[in-house]
Amino acid sequence: MRIASSGRVLGGIALIATGALVLAGCTTSGTKSAFLPCMVSDAGGFDDHSFNELGYDGLVQASDQLGVTPKKVQSDTENDYAPNIDTLVAQKCDLIITVGFNLSSATLKAAKANPGIDFAIIDDAADANFDGKPDLKNVKPILFNTAEGAFLAGYTAASYSKSGKVATWGGMNFPTVTIFMDGFKQGIDYYNKQKNASVKLLGYNGDPKTATFTGGFEANNVAKSTASNFIDQGADVLLPVGGPIYQSALAAIKDSGENVALIGVDADLFNTDPTTRDVLLTSILKGIKSATADVVTSAAKGDYSNDPYIGTLANDGVGMAPFHNFQSKVSPDLQGELDVIKAGIIDGSIKVKSYLA
Repeated sequence: MRIASSGRVLGGIALIATGALVLAGCTTSGTKSAFLPCMVSDAGGFDDHSFNELGYDGLVQASDQLGVTPKKVQSDTENDYAPNIDTLVAQKCDLIITVGFNLSSATLKAAKANPGIDFAIIDDAADANFDGKPDLKNVKPILFNTAEGAFLAGYTAASYSKSGKVATWGGMNFPTVTIFMDGFKQGIDYYNKQKNASVKLLGYNGDPKTATFTGGFEANNVAKSTASNFIDQGADVLLPVGGPIYQSALAAIKDSGENVALIGVDADLFNTDPTTRDVLLTSILKGIKSATADVVTSAAKGDYSNDPYIGTLANDGVGMAPFHNFQSKVSPDLQGELDVIKAGIIDGSIKVKSYLA
């Protein structure tokens, strides 16, 4: 889903965590004494400054607390997904977490063939039957209703914009991508209604069939030209949804010489990628690290189930990052307005529509 880094071992089946499978003496009461948690990345790799990296951080955090040594396998292309999962099956992993909806098919196939192994998948409903529930008892979806955080970001973008035009686009037309765009649009619409304003959203009118997508999740010339086109149309706030494509938007902003702000997704780019700090308005957050750690810890204690984890504003599973360097550039009233809106979303008085709500 994301571009590969140059330091990877060819073939995409490099087991990073070597040595003993489990450190002696688990520290958590009730934990399986030989529990082995494992993870397969998507093609973005574990250094993507986004959800592969956050997922692995959660795996490490839980493993450290449990006193076990996890294993990870990095994917360089989509052809690596199934072989990498099979590699971890052969390593006798107790829990295999796959990162991203692109691994859905390979994950479901492996889980069906190995009912004695627990699986979890980040950003996918594990619902190939489209009946609203996971297909298999041994696959747990880890999902995030990011429309709620994106609603706050849309309101923020509309408040900040000087041109009255903002833009969003995605890597590919998947629900976990368009959910950001849905919430972003709703936040802009809410701002326009509350302020009697007319901020225009470019790239998305609410229908994914007509939305702008780059066709992939690589930071390439297509992704950069997409951002440049929106800047040329007058957009002064950009929300690219799709991992490393934000890097192309950043390059387009710098090349333009215009006063254009960037909004990140998944992680707070201010912390994960300091090169964004001069143009970063905020980021829409997923609590991937904490969600992954919770799933690992629960499985180790024998509390695994296939009930989906769904991150929301109410459980801090999603959110919006601070304004950081843009604190003095936004309206002094904005944070107070956002606090009220957040409370309204949580108590249900403000409705945010998404495929998870």
